[in-house]
Amino acid sequence: MMARRWVLSLLFSIQIYAAMLVLALVFFPAALVSRKGAKRACHTWCAWVLWSARTMLGLRTEIRGTPPEGAVLVAAKHQSFLDIILIFHSLPSARFIMKRILLFSPIFGQYAWRIGCIPVNRGKRGAAIAKMVRDATREMALPGQLIIYPQGTRVAPGAHKPYKIGTGVLYETMEQTCVPVATNAGVFWPRRGIIRQPGLAVVEFLDPVPPGQPKEDFLAQIEPLIETASDRLMEEAGFRKEKTA
Repeated sequence: MMARRWVLSLLFSIQIYAAMLVLALVFFPAALVSRKGAKRACHTWCAWVLWSARTMLGLRTEIRGTPPEGAVLVAAKHQSFLDIILIFHSLPSARFIMKRILLFSPIFGQYAWRIGCIPVNRGKRGAAIAKMVRDATREMALPGQLIIYPQGTRVAPGAHKPYKIGTGVLYETMEQTCVPVATNAGVFWPRRGIIRQPGLAVVEFLDPVPPGQPKEDFLAQIEPLIETASDRLMEEAGFRKEKTA
């Protein structure tokens, strides 16, 4: 059974990246002309990944809460590549704060740049935050949802990583509503390894946090909201966190 699951997961991974290449070529003229064309390509690929995950692996997905449609900051729990796909696909005009090195990834990087993602050099913390804020405020005229991962990277289910100040600085500077997002996607699609598990992966949009708080108070509010909701979703999926003594 485990061998079959491994083979199916490998085939699934191969075909979604093959589909990425095909769709990138098909949509290239539209993506070259407009950002809307690039977004359509990305949404089409996301739909394919979610459909093939359900049909090949028995991995179903669900969006809970109300995905925002206007210009907001989205602060999301990040466990898996799957939560990136789910969040992006559920929003009408999303772009990400992302690691700069990803811009150099074939296809993925070019389309990320085309839809307006904002690269960050994580090796230079203070300068990186300042540049991130400048880039984000410069593009506030663009309609859409700016997604940031407060922990700065994927965090495996059950692991702890503190929330970084950059999200608070961005919230305070942009003066926009923030929508926190919880997930259990890492239970089924881990950050490392081939095997993808069947089940129900959920992304949940939580109640919006209005602008106007100091960054420290904002971070103190969203961290327990996101972590508690994510723990609840993981427990629903059958995952149990190890209790510390």
